[in-house]
Amino acid sequence: MSRVISARSFWQSLPTEGRWLLSTVAFQTLGRGLTLPFTIIYLHEVRGFSLGMSGFLMSLIAIVALVIAGPGGTLIDRYGARVVLLVGLAAMIVGCTILAYATHPFVAGVALVLIGVNFGVSWIGFNALIATIVHGEVRQQYFGVNFALINLGIGVGGIIGGFFVDVTRPETFTIIFLVDAATSLIPMALLLGPLRKVRTQGEPDPAAPDAPAEGYRQILRRPEVLWVSLLTFVAMFIGYGQMEGGFPAFARQVSGVSTQVIGFSFAVNTAVIVLLQFTVLKFISGRRRTRVMQVMALVWAASWLILGATGLLPDTLAAAIGVLAFMGVFAFGETMLQPTVPAVYNDLASDRSRGRYNAINSAAFQGGAITGPIAAGLLLDHGLQAGYIATMVIGCFAIAVLAIALERRITPAVNGVREPEPAAKPAE
Repeated sequence: MSRVISARSFWQSLPTEGRWLLSTVAFQTLGRGLTLPFTIIYLHEVRGFSLGMSGFLMSLIAIVALVIAGPGGTLIDRYGARVVLLVGLAAMIVGCTILAYATHPFVAGVALVLIGVNFGVSWIGFNALIATIVHGEVRQQYFGVNFALINLGIGVGGIIGGFFVDVTRPETFTIIFLVDAATSLIPMALLLGPLRKVRTQGEPDPAAPDAPAEGYRQILRRPEVLWVSLLTFVAMFIGYGQMEGGFPAFARQVSGVSTQVIGFSFAVNTAVIVLLQFTVLKFISGRRRTRVMQVMALVWAASWLILGATGLLPDTLAAAIGVLAFMGVFAFGETMLQPTVPAVYNDLASDRSRGRYNAINSAAFQGGAITGPIAAGLLLDHGLQAGYIATMVIGCFAIAVLAIALERRITPAVNGVREPEPAAKPAE
């Protein structure tokens, strides 16, 4: 049977709750797009914190998210994603509001800790919601489309922010952080309205109703979980861990481009993802997810080499074009990563332990996001621009090696390979 993936067929295959959740994603992330490319610039150039301190403050989001991931996953399995997500969104609103007016590193740190609380539970909670609402092959497609819409919101926000913010006018940064806080009201309304009846907690096994759900120790004893988590960590270190720290800092300090170019680069990232995601989903459907990860690693390596080349021609049109090209190539790799890794975790999980599996995924994600900005801040603060790019490229090749190791430890079904359809019986 042909399995053609189109926007219409995908939308029609979704349950009502899935449509509600997906239809608001771009609006939820618009505020995040306003602040994502410019937070480290705000801390360093507007508030006057050193680049090293700014990198450390940025890492607080991931540190808190990492600490809270384990308890968050357990709470989601026990009480459901909805309650935990509402608490996290409330912390996000307060954190963004404080950050809008922060003039001291301690105050900014408090704000970023609160934002980290939301980050610690939102990835886990929304992935648990998605996995509960959507099943089968559509789940991998959903993760990909959801990612494209997230980037649509972030990209549009980046364009607006690039034109709006001005390092000589601190009030422009205050406004974008307040807008970021306001957009968190959208998912809160969904959780209190159309999604209020979605239950992410799995029911006990009828054959063994008293058996406890898998704990973290039991899950982490599975070799495949350890390998996919290590792969996730490295991917976040050299990927998303650099998007709020290393990339904007390199583009400003080494490539010499303007904030407008940085904002446009996120728009290019969004455009590539939105335009190519369905095409990539068609290509990877039924293929081994680990092979897709290897291709992604090579694409990312090429993107970092492009960014490194911009440092050879700073403050030129060629540097600006190179920064935009970096984000476009990087985005192409993202379209391969986001549908695959979350799908592997959720295909390994049971309904009763889904929160914990996604918490491990989140912890690996945040671990890379913690070390990424710190490493970038230290390397760039000490003038080691070539070492920074070399670190990123080496990390890309490490992902390819880890994907090979993971492939040997997961079943074909978890790796995204469809079961062959039974042959038709010959007519009598």
